[in-house]
Amino acid sequence: MPVEGGGTYWVANLSDKPAGGIFEMKGPDFDGLPDHWFSYIAVDNIDERLELAKAHGASVTRPPFDVPGIGRIALLKDAGGAAQGWMTPA
Repeated sequence: MPVEGGGTYWVANLSDKPAGGIFEMKGPDFDGLPDHWFSYIAVDNIDERLELAKAHGASVTRPPFDVPGIGRIALLKDAGGAAQGWMTPA
């Protein structure tokens, strides 16, 4: 599927359900970042889990947004500074 700002997001499926995804991190949102893998973790309720994460020192770098047919996604840094994506699958 197309990525906002350019590029393609590839979804890996297990049977008929999304199990992972990958895209090239290029563009202004990723300027200055070294090459790396960015992990997404499935959570049962992203909005509730983000509140809990913030209460434990995490910071949200991109508030929750919906991707039709994929799920609700947010980006955050945990209390130690590790960046990660969380999503509640559709």
